[in-house]
Amino acid sequence: MTAPSTARSVLVTGGNQGIGLGIARRMAAAGHRVAVTHHNTAAPDDLFAVKCDVADRASVEEAVAAVSSENGPVEVLVCSAGIVRDGLMLRMPDHDWDDVIDTNLRGAWAASRAVLPAMAKARFGRLLFVSSVVGATGQAGQANYAASKAGLVGLARSLAREYAPRCITANLVAPGLVDTAMADVLTDAQREEITARTPLGRAATVDEVAAVAAFLVGDEASYVTGAVVPVDGGLGMGR
Repeated sequence: MTAPSTARSVLVTGGNQGIGLGIARRMAAAGHRVAVTHHNTAAPDDLFAVKCDVADRASVEEAVAAVSSENGPVEVLVCSAGIVRDGLMLRMPDHDWDDVIDTNLRGAWAASRAVLPAMAKARFGRLLFVSSVVGATGQAGQANYAASKAGLVGLARSLAREYAPRCITANLVAPGLVDTAMADVLTDAQREEITARTPLGRAATVDEVAAVAAFLVGDEASYVTGAVVPVDGGLGMGR
């Protein structure tokens, strides 16, 4: 992979697995200084990792401080940390709603808040949020998850407007079904139903999502901000 014109300090929340890990490894392979957060699962052996509960603002601030000390102030933030707690609305416990919103949405807010002062001072920054097709389409049994992913759109576009004068961009990638451990909980029937509604008729690979993410935080996307880029095989077409 071609080395970047400038090696950046990159932080990927939830970069210890799934889409986040794929993005982190792609950025590292391109020559950037990459750090990832992990919480309930082990850290990858090949990347600098810090333990962090993204739902806890103090934990996020400590993680950003540790990354900045190791790699320099964070210049590229990828918010990929996320959980699912599926259930029909009337059967969903309050804590399942709270946990998903706190991790997926509040966690992205806390991470952005922690890195933005240094980005603003440097007059450069890249914010990327991993949303989802269900943030636009909704999904039965995923009111909490869909709401959190839709909320990321409002967050990113607000930050895009606030920080454009400081040369900071904020964008989103919105995957559909992706071959990750999170998708392994689906039954065969559920997976077949989703792929049947997907024009390309299959799940995405992590690498396909990571390639789009790497573009959005790279120099070639310097004039792209506030964008929601679908990587969903056409599943959310027109949304």
